[in-house]
Amino acid sequence: MEDLLAERGVILSRETISLWVNRFGVHFAACIRCERPRPNDKWHMDEVAIPINGVKRWLWRAVDANGDTLDILVQTRGNAKAPKRFLRSLRLIAQFGPPRVGIADKLRTFSFKTFKPAEM
Repeated sequence: MEDLLAERGVILSRETISLWVNRFGVHFAACIRCERPRPNDKWHMDEVAIPINGVKRWLWRAVDANGDTLDILVQTRGNAKAPKRFLRSLRLIAQFGPPRVGIADKLRTFSFKTFKPAEM
């Protein structure tokens, strides 16, 4: 940003740009969130084991049918209750409403293939 404005003859410091981000960033994020399309009512749960600093962690993702990521969570343990707990504990249901159907792949930590909001 500083370089773009410098090309036009406007000299700014990094502190000024940081103040702008602090002041207007929340408003811009809210505008982007409002314009974001509603997610599809068919959600997929994704699980990936990743090493972070040499320690194995589980990355959970909730993705709608359009491929948009709804939310992510990194946990130290991967077990059979984690997908349901992930959907229940996070703000997914409150923010987007319950999914019509949820699908989980056939990884060893999943104890279910599909779930309904009533089961959660």
